[in-house]
Parts: sequence; structure tokens; C-alpha cells
Amino acid sequence: MTRVKRGYIARRRRKKVCLFGSSFRGAHSRLTRTIAQQKIRALVSAHRDRDRQKRDFRRLWITRINAVIREKGVYYNYSKFIHDLYKRQLLLNRKILAQIAILNKNCIYMIYNEIIKNEDSKEYLEII
Repeated sequence: MTRVKRGYIARRRRKKVCLFGSSFRGAHSRLTRTIAQQKIRALVSAHRDRDRQKRDFRRLWITRINAVIREKGVYYNYSKFIHDLYKRQLLLNRKILAQIAILNKNCIYMIYNEIIKNEDSKEYLEII
């Protein structure tokens, strides 16, 4: 029986796996079987952390807004600020509010004044 040289198909498959693991360290970038295991692990982590990233950014935005609000005594806390925004129908999402809080703090104070102005006008109408 003649000898079959199983050359390029297996090599091509291994090369594809090695390209994925080229950024790994040590044996994780050199040994085919280890690369395959690390590839599975990396893809699982990437899938999990896509959801995690959304949570982390939301927490970051909330922290930034809360810090700026409490800094100058604009509001007591974050939750009352957001509640009043929704009550006044000033619909700004947390990402935009966080960017405003970092880049232009005066704008946060303007939003606060808008809330207060609406509140004062309602109290005035209730008195009449």
C-alpha cells in the first residue's frame, strides 16, 4: 500500500488556529492544542464581557454625574436629580449627562436651574 502524505489540509487548519493565538504568551501561542483551548476560553470571555461592558459603562456614567452634582451642592444626590429630570420631561440619557458633567459643568447648572424654574412656576400656579 502506498503512503499517503497528509500535508496541507491539516497544516492549513493548524495555521489558522496559530494565527488566532499569535498574541497569546508562552505555550499558549506555540502549541496547537493549547491554542485551541485558549481560543475557546477567549471567545467565551469576549461574549460574557460584551454584556459586562454595558453594565460597567452605565455605572461609570452614574458615578460621574453623581460626583458633579454633589460637588457644588446642585442636588442632594443622583437619584433625586434623575427623578426630577423625568418629572420635567427633560429626557437626557446618562451617557450624555456624564459627558456634559465632565466637559461643561455650567451646563449641568443650567439644567438644574431649568428644573427649579419649572418647579417655581408650578408652585406659583397652585397658589393662584
